[in-house]
Amino acid sequence: MRPGPAVALLAALAAAALLAHHLAAVGVVALLLFAVCLRAPAERRRFYLIGTLVSAGALFCLTPFIETIGSHPIWTGPIVPVLGQLDITHEELISAGVNALRLAAVGFAFAAYALLLDHDGLLQAVRFARPAALATRLMPTLERDAAGFLEALRGRGVEVNGVRGRAVLLSPLLASALERGLNLAEAMEARGYGRTGRTSVPRPRWRARDGVVIALAVAIVTAGVLWL
Repeated sequence: MRPGPAVALLAALAAAALLAHHLAAVGVVALLLFAVCLRAPAERRRFYLIGTLVSAGALFCLTPFIETIGSHPIWTGPIVPVLGQLDITHEELISAGVNALRLAAVGFAFAAYALLLDHDGLLQAVRFARPAALATRLMPTLERDAAGFLEALRGRGVEVNGVRGRAVLLSPLLASALERGLNLAEAMEARGYGRTGRTSVPRPRWRARDGVVIALAVAIVTAGVLWL
């Protein structure tokens, strides 16, 4: 499958999750995208999946205390200044589940995009989205840089553990990302990026399954608007 139709399908699934209102429908979309993410190598997908699941879980836990909807209380708590009475209703739990699954679906869609797609092919195929594709293409490079920094520290007898230990890597990662961005900009300018008449690698032909995937993406978004 070409990168363009694959991006369209992932975007359609994320859009369907955001447009759907039924808990089961959003859950099916999130589960499907989660299964797609499992095709990526375990070492790379771990951080994406943990970040997505933690964010979705936090949203699910906080939503019932922030929203005030429903008339079927499950738990009634104390009155807190400014916030008022803390309670959890059946409707709030449903809303929290839908919102958490929506966030999870979007996170899994982005994880599949970052982990499984050919970003070089996407840069070549999707001209109007080249800035965004070029920016996200650098994420695997940052992952490799972080792994290299960890190996260098371990070689010097320094073991990096936990969130606080890994936070030390932010400064060198930022410095290396800025330096790489400058080098990339200079290389693109030297090769005539954006000028007319530049040469390019021939793009692969569209196959029948690529058209089927585009039609499926449109159908998924339509279903999200009308039925889910």
